[in-house]
Amino acid sequence: ALEGPVWNQRRGDAAVSESSPGPAGASQHDLAWNLERPSRRARLLYGVVRAGLAGFCYLWFRMEVIGRHHVPARGGFILAPVHRSNLDTPMVAAVTRRRLRFMGKDGLWSNRAVGWFISALGAFPVSRGTVDRDALRRCQTVLEAGQPLVLYPEGTRQLGPVLHELFAGPAFLALRTGVPIVPVGIGGSERAQRKGTKLMRPTKVRLVIGAPIYPPARGEGRNTSRRAVRELTEQLRLELQDLFDQSRVGLRQ
Repeated sequence: ALEGPVWNQRRGDAAVSESSPGPAGASQHDLAWNLERPSRRARLLYGVVRAGLAGFCYLWFRMEVIGRHHVPARGGFILAPVHRSNLDTPMVAAVTRRRLRFMGKDGLWSNRAVGWFISALGAFPVSRGTVDRDALRRCQTVLEAGQPLVLYPEGTRQLGPVLHELFAGPAFLALRTGVPIVPVGIGGSERAQRKGTKLMRPTKVRLVIGAPIYPPARGEGRNTSRRAVRELTEQLRLELQDLFDQSRVGLRQ
């Protein structure tokens, strides 16, 4: 799966063009654009895989989840976790039983069976290296369909206790669609599986979920301003750093 937004701009420098959203992709991607209620088989598969991954994390990493009540029970939202490990993705699946959506490299859909499997797990295709507008349009389509979307504000995996500069994509999408951003601090995942290693240490991990950050309303027909994107990104950075600090209290570093 792609680790974060494929647009390169950070903070308030995201493109703010008003291109209309809509499903995109070739026919082999059709299963991924499952914006209505997923099939019974897809729901069953997601539930089984999610339960297995969450169960493993609870047992192996003694995972603790704090603030689950902050996760919206309905409607679209952006789940925005810190990113220190490949384990972050299966761990965030534990925060809600709702089917989370993730971006994936479009080449994964070249095999129909694989495409069906990862689509059932919530992935949808984005071409790495394509223009940022296409990724934004696809993410916006998912959010406007009322589905939760996972975006890592730092982009790729990072190191250390201090957040790296954030991408502007989550704030831009929140302002465009009106959905909230739910920040998540993840403490211990870097020690559990550090970037560049395959070893999974059985160390304790803690997730702290913050209150949703709601974007200010914008007037009908008005463009999303760079200033609004910068301000919302800064608000997210402050909230996310605080949650990250909380999640790391008392854990081995």
